[in-house]
Amino acid sequence: MDDPLIRRAREGSSDAFSRLVAEHQQAVRAFVRRLAAPPDDADDLAQEAFVTAWANLHKLKDGVSFRTFVCGIAYRKALNDRRRFNRSSHRDTEWFGLQEQSRASTVDAKLTIQVALASLPLDQRAAVSLCVAADYSHAEAAEILALPLGTIKSHILKGRAKLNALLGVPDDN
Repeated sequence: MDDPLIRRAREGSSDAFSRLVAEHQQAVRAFVRRLAAPPDDADDLAQEAFVTAWANLHKLKDGVSFRTFVCGIAYRKALNDRRRFNRSSHRDTEWFGLQEQSRASTVDAKLTIQVALASLPLDQRAAVSLCVAADYSHAEAAEILALPLGTIKSHILKGRAKLNALLGVPDDN
């Protein structure tokens, strides 16, 4: 491992790991905020991702950046959180006898980028968030999301098209 901070953190240095967290926490938090079911949970998910990274630092492969490693952990935590949120929401809807509101009912509402992004499927949202908003390469996003490179490219293409349609941006074709 070329990075001395990672080497020291693997040897048990909490100071070295704290420096790694300080270097990468903003990027990880920004990524998770785009994914979290309730956005208020994003900081907690990011913190959990760093705690998990500390416990699993020995699994960090040579050639993979620490940021990529932590974002991958954060993505899996966001997936689990989304599942939990959906189950809870479904139970609440059944309990109160409410019907899911149609997304089309908000046609007149002004869509912000965050609202439009939130309407994408989680895998597309994650790919778009990483490659478009956070400037990760397609290969880095594939590593983080544990998806094939072609799938990442497809998610970005489809996600951009949906965002453009939602936001009323004309198609480039």
